[in-house]
Amino acid sequence: MTLAPSRAVRRQRHDVHDRPFIVIWEVTRACQLACLHCRADAITRRNPGELTLEEGRSLLDGIASFPSPHPLVVLTGGDPFERPDLEQLVRHGTGAGLSMSLSPSVTPNLTPDRLASLREAGAKAVSLSLDGARAATHDAFRGFEGTYAATRAAAQQVRDAGFRLQVNSTVTRSTVEELPSLLRDVIELGAQLWSVFFLVPTGRGQQLQTLDAEQIEDVLHWLADVSRFIAVKTTEAPHFRRVVLQREVAAVAGEGLSPGRGDLYRRLTALTARALAGVPVRERPARPPIDVNSGRGFMFVDHTGKVYPSGFLPQVAGDVRVTPVTQIYRQAPVMRALRTPDGFGGRCGTCEFREVCGGSRSRAYAVNGDPLAEDPGCAYVPTGGR
Repeated sequence: MTLAPSRAVRRQRHDVHDRPFIVIWEVTRACQLACLHCRADAITRRNPGELTLEEGRSLLDGIASFPSPHPLVVLTGGDPFERPDLEQLVRHGTGAGLSMSLSPSVTPNLTPDRLASLREAGAKAVSLSLDGARAATHDAFRGFEGTYAATRAAAQQVRDAGFRLQVNSTVTRSTVEELPSLLRDVIELGAQLWSVFFLVPTGRGQQLQTLDAEQIEDVLHWLADVSRFIAVKTTEAPHFRRVVLQREVAAVAGEGLSPGRGDLYRRLTALTARALAGVPVRERPARPPIDVNSGRGFMFVDHTGKVYPSGFLPQVAGDVRVTPVTQIYRQAPVMRALRTPDGFGGRCGTCEFREVCGGSRSRAYAVNGDPLAEDPGCAYVPTGGR
């Protein structure tokens, strides 16, 4: 089944088999925090086996060799600010024509002077994590008292340095009802984009409680509502695109509320009205989500040069020390399989939204041991065949 053209979801303009839309590079696994949901199970010291400066420059050149428009590049960790040569990497990537962004941890490494030097090197955006609307919640996530207050201060420093600010938030069963207050905080911090991550039980995150499929559905509908206040993207919840399309169809048909809204959605809606009362918010057209998924427009490179479809899907596609990054993305069997949703199992393989959604391949693997299995975090029952 082919969906009718829609502006509610952005389609990648290039051939997803040819080049990724975004590449995340874990430049180091070292980090001074001990986050409960850490994908990487980060360590306090740099691994001597991580890519060197020269190898990093070579990787960036490889990414820049993809046809234009080149992939966006995000340097993450661990904490990328643990690398003293970070400015050199940013400057090299910028010189190669890449759009460079940073995703640091909020530690003493994050200072106004370091931000200024990275901005001067060419970095354009910074993402910070804020996982709760209360210090107790966020600090418990990050493993250190005072991180919540430091993050709020860092957000202002990021903006003062001239960066675009993105805020990343992880949602679990114990934190989900803080989302409306967190929305208020994200708006007040001046973020241009809010990325909401739906926990995948990997790394340290296996000890946290993930939302069930019905709860995820309610949160996705709520996020669609509040996207008129701030641009929203979801991580490991590609069915946000399905929800947005379904709502568009319902609105055109004059059907009002679309299916999939339950008690959690109603609680979040009521809490939002209270959280935003008296807060000056400007409504704006919703930013359409883009149809990127693991291996389909997305690629992750770890600190030692191993390539994965995403940071939450531990299926090695190749090694940049051995194989050009372009070849890994285009030819690795796991990458090719993830770009063929007709081969997915269960509901994901028969879903009429599979080309723009495809389900969380990371969650499918974490729960079923098969990255091509159906996503257990999706409540939708497909109505159409192939």
